[in-house]
Amino acid sequence: MKNLWVPVSAGIAQQRKVEVIANNVANANTIGFKKDDLVFKEHLTALEKGLEDIDVPNKEFSPDDFYHSQGAENAYVKVDGSFTDFKQGDLSPTENPLDMGLRGNGLFEILTPNGIRFSRNGVFSISADGFLVNNRGHRVLKSLNPGETTPAEERGIRMPQTGRISVSMDGQIFANNAPLEKISVVEFHDINTLRKEGETLFINSDINNIKRENVQSSVHQGFVEQSNVNAMLEMSELIKAHRHFETIQNVIKNYDSMAGKGANDLGRF
Repeated sequence: MKNLWVPVSAGIAQQRKVEVIANNVANANTIGFKKDDLVFKEHLTALEKGLEDIDVPNKEFSPDDFYHSQGAENAYVKVDGSFTDFKQGDLSPTENPLDMGLRGNGLFEILTPNGIRFSRNGVFSISADGFLVNNRGHRVLKSLNPGETTPAEERGIRMPQTGRISVSMDGQIFANNAPLEKISVVEFHDINTLRKEGETLFINSDINNIKRENVQSSVHQGFVEQSNVNAMLEMSELIKAHRHFETIQNVIKNYDSMAGKGANDLGRF
């Protein structure tokens, strides 16, 4: 019953897909969330040993001589990897001057206890000690000038407790019309190398991947970027994935039934 691995591997891969889609649906209303998707890979024995020429055997014929499976009975499916869809989400007004939405491929630079992380979640506030922080209390970092190497711990943005706050589209903060600091919005040479840490934080493993100059992304004060999850489409995909999983389960049950009947019937002889 080695062929049982074919539907079993498909079931494992399909279960992983259900989990990913369910997580997308659960975060459909999470500010700055980017949906995930999976890439499947089908393994075929024929890809390893190559296709053989079909010839007529010079012997007594048997069914195997005419029906070449090319190793398909040893095929299996697996999850080859996952990726994040960074497609732009809708910007929604909030009437909060400290909320900021991004349009473009940029991300805010955030200092967390685990180091610098990047996020599209622009729900900001002022902490008790007067710094601009995100919704988890992590400091939002100010922009670096070319060649500047200021430690991240010294790049917090100290905000005034009173007065009018305005933010330009390039991230420059003004307090009572006086320039204060510029929010660090960075882009990446290859954004697909970022990896998630939680729902809205991303890790960049290569410092050379960060693009600080000629950033085209714009900051929109009083807006937040909604999740780029299409809830209706994801629910449709979730239902479809569940049905595929149930079909695979039925195939496995049939294999089990065939094995049981084979063992019982052979035992009678």
